[in-house]
Amino acid sequence: MIGILDYGVGNVQAFGNLYSELSIPWKVVSNVSDFDHVTHIILPGVGSFDYAMTLLDESGLRKRLDHLVLNVKIPVLGVCIGMQMMGKKSEEGQLSGLGWLDATSRRIEFNPEDHLKALPLPHMGWNTIKIRKPSSLLKDIQANEYFYFLHSYFLSCNDRNIIMAEAKYGATVTSLVQQENIYGIQQHPEKSHDAGIKLLRNFASI
Repeated sequence: MIGILDYGVGNVQAFGNLYSELSIPWKVVSNVSDFDHVTHIILPGVGSFDYAMTLLDESGLRKRLDHLVLNVKIPVLGVCIGMQMMGKKSEEGQLSGLGWLDATSRRIEFNPEDHLKALPLPHMGWNTIKIRKPSSLLKDIQANEYFYFLHSYFLSCNDRNIIMAEAKYGATVTSLVQQENIYGIQQHPEKSHDAGIKLLRNFASI
């Protein structure tokens, strides 16, 4: 059973619609009792880092979420801001992140020696990814497949071994991370058509 966290940010229904099309059971998790029978968790997120962290902390879900991820080891997938929240902090805000990963969200910066001018931010639109390491999330996904991105910050990982894929938008940004049962993607699978559907199916199969 896929549990999609509804704490006030992220298009929960878009994920649910895709899982319904795949005939994979899912449910909205908006209170602690909704975690019952959940085997996989999706942590969506849009907007600013501090806003998303504040809503998650105020939702009453944080303590149970930490327990399920860190102790029970339920597979969890952070999407966009949801991925960035898995780190320790963000240059975008003042609040601490979940601290599951040794990483910091940083603003995309462009090297003036590589470009005549910086590319516009946010990075918005379709981009291919470069696969660095095999991941169960990337089964049947080729490096030339396009995903939809919308962000100005990315997760900068102190341990680069957890980076499974990257994307190039002037600068190189983290696209996919994996550490044990913790998965994060910067792109939006719910907006990425066939590639996104493959990725969400893969997550459900973990």
